[in-house]
Amino acid sequence: MVAEADAFAGSSGETDEGTERSRIAGEASAAAAVAASDIAEQGPAEAPQTDLTAAAFFDVDNTMMMGASIFHFARGLAARKFFTTSDLVGFAWQQLKFRVGGRETDVAGHRDTALSFVAGRDVHEIVSLGEDIYDELMSDRIWAGTRALAQMHLDAGQRVWLVTATPVELALIIARRLGLTGALGTVAESVDGVFTGRLVGEILHGPAKAHAVRALAVAEGLDLRRCSAYSDSVNDVPMLSAVGTAVAVNPDSELREVAKERGWQIRDFRTGRKAARIGVPSVLGAGAIAGAVAVGYAYRKR
Repeated sequence: MVAEADAFAGSSGETDEGTERSRIAGEASAAAAVAASDIAEQGPAEAPQTDLTAAAFFDVDNTMMMGASIFHFARGLAARKFFTTSDLVGFAWQQLKFRVGGRETDVAGHRDTALSFVAGRDVHEIVSLGEDIYDELMSDRIWAGTRALAQMHLDAGQRVWLVTATPVELALIIARRLGLTGALGTVAESVDGVFTGRLVGEILHGPAKAHAVRALAVAEGLDLRRCSAYSDSVNDVPMLSAVGTAVAVNPDSELREVAKERGWQIRDFRTGRKAARIGVPSVLGAGAIAGAVAVGYAYRKR
């Protein structure tokens, strides 16, 4: 699986400089995730993790949540007069190009503007706003079927991490609200508690996600062969290839084809029909997957 991830990354047109930025971004994201996890452990005791070498990694946008989390966040900031409606439209266009393209040139251009709207803002202020915006614009956009898949891993005593291009502060809010272990996200540079508007390394996208997952596995003692990953986008093939069980959730057409070729599972919660069952049974059992599909169907009917 790891060899496949490296091969896909190498075929994506990434330069040596891009690869280095991806590595830096992945390692920074893993370090931030571990630090946040250490802080969380100082709070109320949670259920013990009984399966310490296995974990699940979930993409957020269109996998765990309908739409792009960073766009919902930007909408919330626009409502609070952080920027104008025309700025929001431009941001939406950049998101679309980034989502559809996802090549190194798209990522490089997006990197320069990704977090410019929080430059000069206090980190704690943005996090506080993120909590409110989650309640207003995101909480009712969680895919119930995907949420059930995450709960399946938690019930098995495994840790569950979100892995997303969204800023890690927002990703951690989503993870906390869903009762998950933590999140790997894009790390924004801050000085004295104030965002500079620059990124540490790169947007956590494509190969950078795989770097982050591997770095977290080393830090947390995970056996990636026993881990699972879930995503909707072909851009996440490196991450999906880095683990033992890959699942395409609400996949785009390209990822659907890759999943079919490699025998990966496919789960689709976007319609009332049952998801196609492709690939080897889940590491936690086909019955649990069927239950998750049923939950997703009930949600859509409601």
